[in-house]
Order: sequence, then structure tokens, then C-alpha cells
Amino acid sequence: MQQTIRLLPLLGALLLAGCSTGPTTQFAQGPTLVQPTTTLQTAALPTPAQQLSTAASLTDVSSFVDATIIPQLSANDRAQAAGAQFNALQFGRPGAPRAWQGDKGTSGNVTVGPYVRVNNIDCRDFTHTIKLGGTDHAKKGTACREADGSWTVVNQG
Repeated sequence: MQQTIRLLPLLGALLLAGCSTGPTTQFAQGPTLVQPTTTLQTAALPTPAQQLSTAASLTDVSSFVDATIIPQLSANDRAQAAGAQFNALQFGRPGAPRAWQGDKGTSGNVTVGPYVRVNNIDCRDFTHTIKLGGTDHAKKGTACREADGSWTVVNQG
């Protein structure tokens, strides 16, 4: 009995030691992300003058329409014609006209041909017809996309 009493503290210590070393949970660790060591460089935003220049080049239809009627077109007519011209060249299906409506009955449509790649540059034939005062004025040509996204007439028909 004396030996049992002496073993009780030892047995208690062993029980307590077993509680402290219970099961542990290990979490899987994935790869760590490499932190950038250099600062990122941001592209410079265009100045207001550059923005106006780009906007003017995108809305200038003087090379896409019959030059004799340009003075008779209002600012809205020119803007509508330019938008239709750009969208037809950029997104239009070959042969499907893109119509536009301007002021005081002025209207028009732009029809484009398929894309043709010339020296790594996308080009398309186009026909831009404007109805002004009951008369149709058509201009045909070929336009190519510039690096800035604008289109330039390279051949007039």
C-alpha cells in the first residue's frame, strides 16, 4: 500500500504531462509571393493639348467626304459623320452600311470592305455617302489605321 501511495504523485504527473502534449494541427503552407523590389513606373497621362489634338484627329472627316460639301456641314454633322466613319472602319462588317443622322435632314452612311494587311498595317476600302439637300455626295478611298488608333486616307478613288 505504501508503494501505491508513492506512485500516485508520479501517476498524476504522467497524466498531466499527457494532457500538455495533445495532438497538434499543422497547416499546409503554399508558395510565398515574391515582393517587388523596384517601384512601378506609371505611364504619363496625355496633356489636355494632346487630348484635344487626338480628339480633333478622330473627328476630322475632311479627307473622308467630298470636299465641296464640308463648308455646308454643321459641327454636329461632322461629328456624326466622323463617328460613323471611325466605327465602320474599326468594327464594321464588309458591305454593311453604317448610317448617321445630322442636323436639318443631313444624313449619310459609310460602307467598308474587308481588312487588308499592308506592311503590318490594317487598311480598308470605304465609301462615305452624304445626303445633303436631296443630293448624294459620295467619296471612295482606302484608309489605314495609324499606331495611335486613328484612320488616315491613303488612297482616294
